[in-house]
Amino acid sequence: MSQAEDLRKRRVQRNFARAAPDYEGSAIVSAEVSQRMLERLELVQLEPRRVLDIGSGTGIAARALAERYHPEQLIALDLSLPMLRQHSDRRSWRRAWRSQRAARICADFERLPVRSGGLDLIISNLALHWTTQPARVFAEVSRVLRVGGLFMFTTFGPDTLKELARAAAEHADTSPVHAFVDMHDLGDALVASGLSDPVMEMEYLTLTYERLDGLLHDLKRSGGMSTGATFPGLRTPRWRERIAQRYEPFRRDGRLPATFELVYGHAWKAQRRSAQTEDGRAVIQFEPRRRKM
Repeated sequence: MSQAEDLRKRRVQRNFARAAPDYEGSAIVSAEVSQRMLERLELVQLEPRRVLDIGSGTGIAARALAERYHPEQLIALDLSLPMLRQHSDRRSWRRAWRSQRAARICADFERLPVRSGGLDLIISNLALHWTTQPARVFAEVSRVLRVGGLFMFTTFGPDTLKELARAAAEHADTSPVHAFVDMHDLGDALVASGLSDPVMEMEYLTLTYERLDGLLHDLKRSGGMSTGATFPGLRTPRWRERIAQRYEPFRRDGRLPATFELVYGHAWKAQRRSAQTEDGRAVIQFEPRRRKM
């Protein structure tokens, strides 16, 4: 891992450590998107025994999976230990922890500390944008899923916080807002990792605020939305005043909009078969198990 990448991950850990105590009170978008993802999961005929939630945070999605499937094993994995500790404050989880059916692991989802081919279902809710290497995450997901297992995730698309990005950009090519990956590129990365039959969807969610401070407050208390770049004036009153002035042209019906491009995706772990042509070249075929939707 490069020094820059290590510093970026440490910054993410620090931001979520600060946000952990009040995260669920401010993570409005995360809770809403988690619910929408789980509604899509209801359409899939699946009875998973071993489930992994990567980027689990405080366990919003993991709790719902525990109640729906009652799996033999449920792993909540996150880069932030303070976020995982919030699970203990949820009464519905205490019995699961004591029975050892549920486990919390503080780890990087680019290097999953899980044995290969042992999981039936992996989910990830609004966590992929925190990695600069989504293909690496998908490769790890493909490794630990069993054949016929399902990976379902949500993330943000490039139009997320487009109003803030435009208002805050000091130059044409700079912005304190994250650079999000297009869903078509994510779909290609899923296939390249060995997952099959990828399905990608996109929709917009718009929140409105009376003042810009309300949006910045929610972003800060839900872990932030900044890149690895540093912006010295990001938290100063002068910076906020300047950005607020630039944000005003976006106001509609007396409210300031904040756009979120929501990307939903899922794919299956396929059986891999290899063959060889007459000239010695290897041909790899993927034959997915079909599931009724």
